[in-house]
Amino acid sequence: MNNVLKTFILLAGLTALFMLVGKSLGGQHGMIIALVLAGIMNFFAYWFSDKMALAMSGAQPVSEAEAPELHAIVASLAARAGIPKPRVYMIPTKTPNAFATGRNPEHAAVAVTQGILEILDRDELEGVLAHELAHIKNRDILISSIAAVIAGAISYLAQIAQWGLIFGGMGGSRDDDDGGGGMLGALFMMIVAPIAAMLIQMAISRSREYLADATGAKICSCPMSLARALKKLDEWNHRLPMNVNPATAQMYIVNPLTASSFAKLFSTHPPTEERVRRLMEMANRTV
Repeated sequence: MNNVLKTFILLAGLTALFMLVGKSLGGQHGMIIALVLAGIMNFFAYWFSDKMALAMSGAQPVSEAEAPELHAIVASLAARAGIPKPRVYMIPTKTPNAFATGRNPEHAAVAVTQGILEILDRDELEGVLAHELAHIKNRDILISSIAAVIAGAISYLAQIAQWGLIFGGMGGSRDDDDGGGGMLGALFMMIVAPIAAMLIQMAISRSREYLADATGAKICSCPMSLARALKKLDEWNHRLPMNVNPATAQMYIVNPLTASSFAKLFSTHPPTEERVRRLMEMANRTV
C-alpha cells in the first residue's frame, strides 16, 4: 500500500477512535475539552519542536569552516530536494545516528553524531542526510504532531473517565438499564483505547519512515547508499546504544535504544531488514 495512503488511513482510524472514545467516556463536552487541551500542549511542542529536540540531544551548531564536507552535502541535497538548506548541528557522541527537526522546511535543522562521520563513507552519508531532508520535505513533524494531538486527546479522555469513575461520575446512575455493562465498557475503553491510539501513532511513524527512505533514495539517486548506511547504523546502535530521552528516540534514523521483541510492537521504527529490502527493490527497478 502507498505510504501516503496508509498514513491517511491510519490518521482517519485514529480520529474515528477518538470520536468513539469521546462519545463513550467523556460525552461531547469531555471530548471537546480533551481535544482542546491536547491541541494546546502539542501546538507548543510543534512550534518549538526544533529547539526542544536539539537541546535534549545535546546538539551544537557546526559551521562550514568546522565541517565543510558535511555542509556541502547538505546544501547539495537540499537543492535537489527543492527546499532551503537546513541548519546543521553536531551531537557529541560516538554512536552513529542522525535526525531532522523543524516545523517546516523554512525552519528546519539536521543533526548528526560525531560517530556517523567516522563510520560512513561519503555516499552512505549522503543517503542518511537525504533521508533526513525527506522528512523535512514531507513535513513529517506536522503529521506526527497531528497524530500526537489526537492520541493525546484520547489519553486525556481516559484520564477524565478514570476520575469520573472514582467520584461516581461517568454520566451513569443506578437507574441505568445497562449499568453493569456500561461500567465494563467504560473500563475496557479506559484501558484499551489509549493503547490502541499509541499503536496507531507508532504505525503512522513507521509509515513515514518508509516514505522518507523512498523519498531520500530519490533525492540522493542511490537507494543502495542508504541501504548500506542503515545496516551499519543498526549494527552500531545495537552494539553501542545512545543515552537519549525515550521521547526523542522516534526522531532518529534508526532506533537509538535497544528493545526486546515485545517492545518492538510499540517501536516507532520499522525493522531495518524490511527497510533495506525495500531499498534494494528500488535499486533493482532503476537498473
